[in-house]
Amino acid sequence: MFARRALQSVSRTAARAMSTRGAAVAAKSKTPLMVVAGITAATAMAFAAPTELKAAPRVSPYTGVPGTKHERTFIAIKPDGVERGLISEVIARFEKKGYKLVAMKMMTATEARARDHYADLSSKPFFGGLVKYFASGPIVCMVWEGNDVILTGRKILGATNPNQAAPGTLRGDNCISTGRNLVHGSDGPDSAKHEIGMWFTQAEINDYARSIDEWVVSDN
Repeated sequence: MFARRALQSVSRTAARAMSTRGAAVAAKSKTPLMVVAGITAATAMAFAAPTELKAAPRVSPYTGVPGTKHERTFIAIKPDGVERGLISEVIARFEKKGYKLVAMKMMTATEARARDHYADLSSKPFFGGLVKYFASGPIVCMVWEGNDVILTGRKILGATNPNQAAPGTLRGDNCISTGRNLVHGSDGPDSAKHEIGMWFTQAEINDYARSIDEWVVSDN
């Protein structure tokens, strides 16, 4: 806010200076005041604050397009990650990589919804405990977008067993137990489509362009 006000103040000062000088120049050289006014307006525009970016066209389907820059994945910070104050740590890893956050919300899952989310693990002996754990407190649901975000997102998380996760990964750096492994990430295009569709509606997804995108991905 301070920077914007300062910029506006500089713009007004520059415009007044140009207007005063322009009038003097016009008086001496008989340059039409209309031309001077045009120069003054152009100078003011040079100091004006940048316009806001427009929303990008909707990605269809909203669950993402695998293999493109609009590939999307579902990432959830589990109750232990929220409890331990590691929300910013997870978000920072994906932002620093260059991925774009297009949806995020905090909620507490019901056990029924947790069972649906982990339905592919229903035959495992740890399924009951996993469901209770996932529904035990708030989770942060997110959708991230970018080239190869599904596979690379899994690499950022690290192995499911934190003790087998490489240093530098979220689990390798922040967990020591499989039962409290901080985050969930889609493991493939099919699961990403299912999970994004399960936790988010199209209205909750934000399609937008970033000015930094050309500095993140380029084929040169």
